[in-house]
Parts: sequence; structure tokens; C-alpha cells
Amino acid sequence: MATSQHYLWAGGHFLLLLSGFRYLLAWIMFKSVSSWWYKASFLGALMSYFITPQPNMAYVRRALADENVQYFLLAIFWWTSRPVTIALLPYFVFSLFHGLTFTRPPQPHPLAKKLHLWVKANYDTAMRIVAITELVIFARVLFGALLLRNSLMMPLVYANFLHQRYFHSQFTRDAITLADKRITDLSNHPSVPPMVGQVWVRARELVVRWGGSAVVEPAAARRD
Repeated sequence: MATSQHYLWAGGHFLLLLSGFRYLLAWIMFKSVSSWWYKASFLGALMSYFITPQPNMAYVRRALADENVQYFLLAIFWWTSRPVTIALLPYFVFSLFHGLTFTRPPQPHPLAKKLHLWVKANYDTAMRIVAITELVIFARVLFGALLLRNSLMMPLVYANFLHQRYFHSQFTRDAITLADKRITDLSNHPSVPPMVGQVWVRARELVVRWGGSAVVEPAAARRD
């Protein structure tokens, strides 16, 4: 039986979908749109990822390793920061799949089976796209900080988020491995100045050192 918290989660997903669609559509069509839709989208994200806290350290330790809490904390940051449109995409994809699951009619309605099969067939592909998009978001906020288009805090916060996702998501690990290979191949191309390759090697070493044990695959990674 659905509880009030389940309805809160569902309401959050639908608010995110409606507001996010309005904001993203305007962005794609190069039209101006009120940032209210952006804020409403992340308000929906906060609702859909909300978990009732418990006042003990054991809960806090478990919560910090939980992907729902990670996305909830990141949603707070986006909600209180200057809009970065592409940051909506991962949340929008998650809400789309959750929304389809929530609206699935009772069995044995034929539509229920079709929705279930579509979600099952496309889930992994969607999560791979989300993982790649999250790397693009990091590139966006990193260059945004260098060009003074967003705060210097954004890439730091998002780097920490990706660090946690590397621990808990095989999709993120696969996306980072793919990006690493592509950038390495590009930096070693004969047409690229050797200095570029040297800078990339140094940057990669720093990232691996900062990541520490994160470069070692978890023994029991949780599937997204």
C-alpha cells in the first residue's frame, strides 16, 4: 500500500518532469524562460529524494553512502546556485523512469506490460547516458569557473559528487574509463603538440592521487 511518503516522492518526480520539460524545451529552442521553472524542477528533486533522517551516527554513515542522499544533497546545491541547465538532465531522466513505473496500471492491463518492458529494455542505456552527462556537467562547471561564469565552488562540489558516484556506480566507472581512454588517445595523436599529452598525464596523475582508493573497484558495488 502506498504511504504519504510515496506520494511525496511521486509528486516530486512529476513536478520535476513538468517543470524540467518546460525549462529544457526553452533552452533547446534558444528561448528565454524564467528561472522559476529551474528552481521548481529542483524542488521536485528535493521532494523525490527526501529520506526521513534518524538522529544517530550509524544512520549518517549509511546515508552518506546512499545514492539517493548523494543526489538529494547535490539537488540542494543546484537549487541554491545559479542555474546550470545541463544539471537538470540526469534528474529528468531518473524522474522519467520513476514516473513511468509509478503510473503503470495494474496487471494484467496490456499497457502495464508495455511500460514494464520499455523501462527494463532501456534502463541500462539511460543510466549510461546519465553517467556520461554527469562528466559533461563537470566539464561545464570547470570551464565555467575558469571563465567566471559560475562559482569556483561548483567544480569542487561536483568533483566530490563524482568521486562518490565512482565508488557506488558501475555506470560512472565505465563512463570515466571511456573518457580517460578517449582523452588519452586524443592527447597522444601525432597532430597534437606533445605538451598537451604531458599536461594530460600530469593532470591524470593528480586526479588518481586525489581519488585514492576510489580507483580500486569496490568489492560489492551496488547496481544502479
